[in-house]
Amino acid sequence: MRILVMGASGYVGTNLVPRLLQEGHTVRAAARNTSVIEARGWAGVDCVAADVLRPETLAPALEGIEVAYYLVHSMGSGHGFAKLDREGARNFRHAAEQAGVQRIVYLGGLQPPGDRSEHLESRAETGEILRDGAIPVTELRAGIIVGAGSAAFEVIRDLAFHLPLMITPKWVRSRTQPIALDDLLGYLVHVLDTTETRGRIFDVGGPEVLSYAEMMQRFAALNGKRIRIIPVPVLTPWLSALWLDLVTAVPANVARPLIEGLRHDLLADDAAIRALVPIPLHGYDDAVRRALEAERTEAVPARWTEGALAYRASRPDVAFYSKRASATRASTAPVEATWQAVTAVGGRQGWPPYDLLWRLRAIADRLIGGPGMRRGRRHPVDVRPGDTIDWWRVVAVEPGRRLTLLAEMRLPGSAVLEFETEPTSDGGSSITATAYFHPAGVWGLLYWIALIPVHQRIFDGLVADLVRRAEAMPRATSAE
Repeated sequence: MRILVMGASGYVGTNLVPRLLQEGHTVRAAARNTSVIEARGWAGVDCVAADVLRPETLAPALEGIEVAYYLVHSMGSGHGFAKLDREGARNFRHAAEQAGVQRIVYLGGLQPPGDRSEHLESRAETGEILRDGAIPVTELRAGIIVGAGSAAFEVIRDLAFHLPLMITPKWVRSRTQPIALDDLLGYLVHVLDTTETRGRIFDVGGPEVLSYAEMMQRFAALNGKRIRIIPVPVLTPWLSALWLDLVTAVPANVARPLIEGLRHDLLADDAAIRALVPIPLHGYDDAVRRALEAERTEAVPARWTEGALAYRASRPDVAFYSKRASATRASTAPVEATWQAVTAVGGRQGWPPYDLLWRLRAIADRLIGGPGMRRGRRHPVDVRPGDTIDWWRVVAVEPGRRLTLLAEMRLPGSAVLEFETEPTSDGGSSITATAYFHPAGVWGLLYWIALIPVHQRIFDGLVADLVRRAEAMPRATSAE
């Protein structure tokens, strides 16, 4: 079939696209930022820019499509995400009808009896809006997904690896049926093979009913750790979200609505889907092992990608999600000049305008056994994968476009520095420097927090200095 995956840059979409390709489908991947999905390196996939909140972008994405997977949610947008979800669902349903789409497959969330959190209410409402049209909708409702990148799974990972003793809110006693990522993908793919799944809602879940405390303890045991959990009744969902923001790398705007939905048991009545799609299901322990093994065996991406193990120092205990700081500046110099300025960074040129701060950090690194700046550079301007630039290792080079450096200094986590250069319509260019930091536990988070006051100034100054050097190059050439 000709299939559109709307929201292909997200966690489920990123894993669904390859599975659909394996089944022989023709796949178009859509996301607001195409650079994210292009970085996945999917051969034979048409990557397009589309945003459900911008209706004019949807018609080209849906042209010629038979089945559309709707994997979009606005939970990370903070307050008001439910309104955005409603608007996006209406826009997509209308555009899909205009394009002649034959079927929509939507991934929602398990619903508890009685009152629902705003997050779970929004997931159910999105399904209702998509169904309020002429196109048959198959809705699968899942709880916790056991796989690298799933927000709930990453909360479990961070807590289990880094906190041997936890005082937790009472929601850790709530029960659910965690489903392995492979099993969820199996359901999503194989509902297309059965006409009886058209226009219906199905709960999906794993074979075990577990509390969140049990999931954390079993994850820890599988990784050679022991944790003690002491639940207390006084931590509200709001306080819990703040606490998770402190001790895990999962973004607070994702953790808060997620925790709101954990106040109730979320159990799946999955008899109907199992009768129609009888795939074998993996238990929780097996699902965790498969998730960690998938990380270890994944290919090294050509650029930094959220969660890639290669950019987390190949350590599963380092947080999947990153903290980041970024700076961008336009230049009148052509992109060839700005790229040359980028590739000459470090070594004898140093890291102006705050080179002294970088050198003090290098001295501290040497004192604790790190490389500091003693390695310098192989060549003043040429860079190749595997080169060292002071305490950085060149891990990827896209000539004229992107340089990716992985830190080899001593850190409570893993750090990546990525430079990007782009031409502009007026003949000039721009330079962007982005620092990604994947913290390892509470100490890594505290390290990042301590540097927040200086990070933005350092990277703003670095990009400004690179622009100055790039703009000086033509003048120096003409003078010669």
